[in-house]
Order: sequence, then C-alpha cells, then structure tokens
Amino acid sequence: MSTLAKNSYLFEASWEVGNQLGGIYTVIRSKLPSITKIFGDRYCLLGPLVNDSINAEFEEIDDTSDFFGKVVKGCRDLGFEVKYGIWLVTGRPRILLINPVAVYNRLDVYKKNLHQNYGLEWRENDELYDQVLMWSDTLRSLFRIVNQLKGKNSVIAHFHEWMASVPILDIRKENLDIKTVFTTHATMLGRYLAMNDPEFYQKLPYYNPEEHARRFGITSMFQIEKLCAQHAHAFTTVSELTANECQYLLSKKPDVITPNGLNLARFSANHEIQVRHENYKKKIQTFVMAHFFPSYTFDLSKTLFFFTSGRYEYKNKGFDVTIEALKVLNRMMIEANVDLTIVTFFITKTQAWNILPDVLEQKAKLDEIRNTCSAIEQQIAEKLFFKAASSHDHNLPDLNELVDEYWRLRYRRTILNWKSNKWPVIVTHNLVNDVDDHILNGLRHSQLFNSPFDKVKVVYHPDFIVSTNPLFSMDYGQFVRGCHLGIFPSYYEPWGYTPLECIARGVPAVTSDLSGFGRYVMNMEEDFYNSGVYAIKRLGKNNQQIVSDLSKFLFQFVKMSQRQRMIMRNKLEDFSEHFDWSNLVKFYIEAYEFAIQSQ
Repeated sequence: MSTLAKNSYLFEASWEVGNQLGGIYTVIRSKLPSITKIFGDRYCLLGPLVNDSINAEFEEIDDTSDFFGKVVKGCRDLGFEVKYGIWLVTGRPRILLINPVAVYNRLDVYKKNLHQNYGLEWRENDELYDQVLMWSDTLRSLFRIVNQLKGKNSVIAHFHEWMASVPILDIRKENLDIKTVFTTHATMLGRYLAMNDPEFYQKLPYYNPEEHARRFGITSMFQIEKLCAQHAHAFTTVSELTANECQYLLSKKPDVITPNGLNLARFSANHEIQVRHENYKKKIQTFVMAHFFPSYTFDLSKTLFFFTSGRYEYKNKGFDVTIEALKVLNRMMIEANVDLTIVTFFITKTQAWNILPDVLEQKAKLDEIRNTCSAIEQQIAEKLFFKAASSHDHNLPDLNELVDEYWRLRYRRTILNWKSNKWPVIVTHNLVNDVDDHILNGLRHSQLFNSPFDKVKVVYHPDFIVSTNPLFSMDYGQFVRGCHLGIFPSYYEPWGYTPLECIARGVPAVTSDLSGFGRYVMNMEEDFYNSGVYAIKRLGKNNQQIVSDLSKFLFQFVKMSQRQRMIMRNKLEDFSEHFDWSNLVKFYIEAYEFAIQSQ
C-alpha cells in the first residue's frame, strides 16, 4: 500500500454508483480492481439509493465499529435511509447509498443557499435535478461527520460529473479538512454545442458560455460544472480534447488528464480470439440468412460484418459520415467488381414500438427450415446406416429415397413459404417516428436500400443488443466479437469506449481525431496494422473530405486478405494492454496527490 493510501480515506461519488445509466458506470466499475488494490478497505463508493436492482449485487455490512461504519451510524442518527455493504463485483468495494428523499422538506432552503452563495439559478419542475440536489444535501451532512471522525488521516472525496459534485461547494464553504477532486467526462454545454454547431471546434475559443447555456436551458447544470471545476482542489477530465473544452467553456484548465481504461481481465480470451470470432460470426450469419436470404442470397464465406454503435447522437457519433462513406464504398466495390459483400449494422437506442413482425417471421421460418433439415438428416442417417449394414451393394444409395413422403412435402412447403419477392428491410423495428428518424432518412437519402445489386447491405437495429434479443441470441460483447470492423468516426467524443472495447475483443476499429481515445492512440504513433485502431482526421476538414477519407480506408480494409485480418486480430490483444486500468490508474493517483498538496 502506498503512503498516500496508508494515510488517506478515499470516497468516490457518482450518481451512477449502483445506478447504471451510461459510461461513467463503466469507468467506475472497470476501475475497481485497480483502485481497491491500492486503497483496500480505506476506499468507499457513494451513490444515491434510487435503484432496487443493486440488491442482487449487494452484501450488507452490519459492523459499524470501523471508520466507514461510524460514518454510516452518524448518517442514520440524522434520520437518513442508508444502505451500506460490499458491492459484489470484481474488486468488492464498500458502497454507501443514501436515499435523497430524507431531506425533501429542506430542498427549497438548500436551493436558496446555493442561489445566495453562488448565484446558482433556481430550476423549477425538474424531478431529476431536485433529486440530485437532495442527495447533495445528504452528502454535505455525511462529510461533516467524516470531518469529525477522520482524526489525523487525510480524506479525499472524488466527485464525477455535475450530478455528484455540488458537495464540493459545501466542503469548501464550510472549510472542512477534506480534499476534493472533480472529474468531468464531458461538459454538458460542449455536447449541446457540438450537436448544434458544425463549426464547434473552430468557434470554441469565442463562445459566450453563459449565453449559450441559457439558450439550451441548462444554465443550472453549466453553473455547477463551472463552480466545481474552479473550487475543487484537483480538477480532471478524460482527454486533451475535453481539457481544451473545459478551458474555454468552464474557464478552468484541468490539473490532470485521467484517461479511461478497462479491466481487461473481463475481455481476455486466452489467445482464443479467432475461435470466439468464428463462433459468434456464425450467429450473425444466422441472422443474415433469416433477414436477406428469403429475397436473394450471397456467399457468407465472402461476407464481412461492419458495425457502428453508441448513444443516438446522429452527428456527434458520426452516424452521418458513416452512412455517406458506405454509399461511396458501395459504388467503389461495384465499380471494382469486388467479390465480397459487406453487411453493416447500426446499433443504437431510439423509440420503437416493436420488432417488425416480418423480421420475426423470417427468423421463425429459418428456425423451421433448420428443424426440418435436422429431422431429415436424422432420418437419412438412420436409414443409411441400416442400408450400409444390410446391403452388399457398395454404391451410395439415392438419398432422396431415404426420406419419407411426409418430410419431402414438409421440406417443399417450408422452402416455398420462405421465399419473398421483396427486398430486405433496412430497419428491424417499427419506429415511433419513422418520418423524422435521422439514421433512417440518411440511409434513404444515400439509397442504401439492400438492393440485390448492392455490395454494401445495411441493418438498422434501433435497440441495444442483449442476450434475450430474439434476433441475435447473444449479448452485445459477443456480437462485437463476431464482427470484422467497428466504425466510430465521432465528431464529439470526450473519450470513446466503443472502439476501445472493440480492440479489447480483437476487433479492429475506426475512430477519429475528435475522440479522446482516437487522439490518445494518435499520440502513441502506432500504425493501423499494429494497433488495429485507425483515427480519421476530422479536425479542420469538411464532410466531403471526411467521407472520402473514410470510404478509402474502408475500401482498403475490404481488400485485406483473410490472413491479414487474422494476424491483426491476434495483435490487438497485446495492444489493448496499454489501456488496462493497471496501467492507467496512475493518473488518478496523480490527481489525488495533487489534491493533497493543494490549498
């Protein structure tokens, strides 16, 4: 245990502790084995008690005699509902959850104090915002108790994002002997501006942040981010890109860059990357057969699977340039007469009523074909075995004669019922707003309609892939392993876990120089064939240039041999080690040491 860990207690607070919503949950949970290895039982997570699903991964601690236990007792004495125990995930950290509603009766007073002390805008009729402030109020009380109990030990309180960070202001205002760290994973204003301004990066130094925060209706959240960045003993963010954003929008340059990592033990395939790829590729092939083969067929042994995924932000995530690049790639492959087919999946979450009945029906029909073939196969095998054993004729008999009339007729009916004269649909679900859906309209505008003459096929799946999904029958991680390439040419991506998770699973990925991860890889100066990560240059380029560059890269990837792709896949496991938390947790320790030294 380091000197810092021996002499310090570390609290790490996030609205996503025990309450999975997005990427911060992944950051915190994946980091646990590395951070608990350093701090041991001097580390405790703080989160809101708002999600009952935590019960399945929770083991209560009854002993309240140690430091954290005494803090819990102090909170309960104040009337707070507290859940305290071990989070049953890798690293097994202590976790302390407080129900925000315990202080509902003093919410208006707390809001008034924040307004008087910091000019924080009063926000009405926002249930989530009120919950966040109530939880912050309970943490204010918790840290008063911590300050009384800590003795000569140092205490570091680390807060992620605006939803957890208001206690920084209380700790500083009350002059508690607690060192604070604030991490922003993306500025809220930056995300809004990037979605709405195609010249975001060029204009970044010249924006009036307060004016635009008011324009987007996020003044209170913006103020919290800015205040906490300026009041924390250490301010961190995940990449150089976001650091630049913070400097201009929050008027504070981060003290430490804390890049995101992964717990690669979760992804380790023990050099079975190729085996797993083949296994999960077969499942994707089964979906492709169900979706496309009623209309027309193509050689699955000469088919590559591309995919893109992420939050539904059409321009920020680069869905727009991906679609346009696929249109160009389709033309390039047709003109070059490339004997391959590309099926590209768009995996994101948007409002949909249900999976299209026709899509489910095609899957059911394929299952019926498989069952029919299995029954015929079994019947032939038994009769062939009997004939071979009882006949003196060494020639192979007519196998058709070994099939009963019932199964011949059933086979014929099944195949006739299977065929369709329609082209395969480009979306798997019945969307709530089909007319205004950006991805669907982008595919239509680019005329990617799954024509039999197209080399590039598309499947828009407007929901996350989970193991209970009837179309794929596997989870997202398995789906990724079955693909050949991930495409993530983001316009706004403070870090970017999706390409990192790709290479950890042995799948090459495209990212951009406007993603924190892409910029980090570019600084490592590794070429694509060694890293498996290709960063498209978007900064300072127009969409036409970006689409041209991306389509050329995709065409080069298509022309790679199967052996080249296999060699690259095996290299990725080694390259991804750079991003294991065991190598990146040092930046968090640097931030904590910076906070300890700060006044």
